[in-house]
Amino acid sequence: MSHKADSYVPAFHFEVVFLSVGLGLGGLLENAINGDGNIGMAFSEVSGISAELQTEDVAEGGNNSFTYHLPQPPKYGNLVLKRALSTTPSMLIMWANEAIYNFNFSPCTVVVTLLNENHLPVKVWSFNNAYPVKLDVSQFGADKSELVIETLELAYNYSKRIF
Repeated sequence: MSHKADSYVPAFHFEVVFLSVGLGLGGLLENAINGDGNIGMAFSEVSGISAELQTEDVAEGGNNSFTYHLPQPPKYGNLVLKRALSTTPSMLIMWANEAIYNFNFSPCTVVVTLLNENHLPVKVWSFNNAYPVKLDVSQFGADKSELVIETLELAYNYSKRIF
């Protein structure tokens, strides 16, 4: 069975949008983001889009020849976003710092969209009640000529593939 080449999605053209981020931080971010409270950010890499059903093993009463594997709610991996560190202050990092260092959380919905060559959505995932759990900066090295990479890791309640 052959497939058309255009039926596959390249992984390099995507966007990440944070919906209504920072609206619970008492004015910290509201003045710095667009009127609808959404932040669109450029990232070099997105990973951690996963969902896995866990199972619970239950032994059959009186029969030792098998066990039932009963499905449990899904387990979601953390969403990991990477980008080059910038000298420009980032409202997103301010939001993450507020959560990590001040323990002041303002969860939001994060939408990751794979785009086609015409910048139209091909696949879309939403991550609900996302909040930062880790900020990481790549190592510095005097013998390297590389960009410093900033990594933001988000936990969330659940994700959904919209299409």
